[in-house]
Amino acid sequence: MEQQSEFLFVYGSLRVGFRDPAYEYLSKYFTFLGEAEVPGKFYFNGTVPVAVPSHDKNYISGDLYALNNIDELKWVIVQLDDYEGLNVMNGEIPLYKRENVPVIFQGRNVNAWIYWYNRSVNEMTALDAEEVSKYTRQQKKP
Repeated sequence: MEQQSEFLFVYGSLRVGFRDPAYEYLSKYFTFLGEAEVPGKFYFNGTVPVAVPSHDKNYISGDLYALNNIDELKWVIVQLDDYEGLNVMNGEIPLYKRENVPVIFQGRNVNAWIYWYNRSVNEMTALDAEEVSKYTRQQKKP
């Protein structure tokens, strides 16, 4: 049975302040708790930063959200899976994969859903925290 969590960690277009239309959906069903981090590494896929899990000392920053109504968890996850491209045709590989991971929030671990990039990053440029921060600031401009 899949482990459940009412928390969601986002590191890309769903972060606070982005102008992505899906943010309206997110803010309807989740409450923003604050910044958090998770072991991972950023890469640039040619369009946006993507993240993969890391087993070394690399961490990525993002936003942690709490689901407003736990009874809506299954429905909300299905919608997010669709947004993140997990629902693909037979034989296709989803661009992202959803995983329940420990996230560091205010000095403690909280289990949260994250959508990791699900393709090879071998040919991609690794990004450091400053490069991702610069990209994030540019996306938040009005």
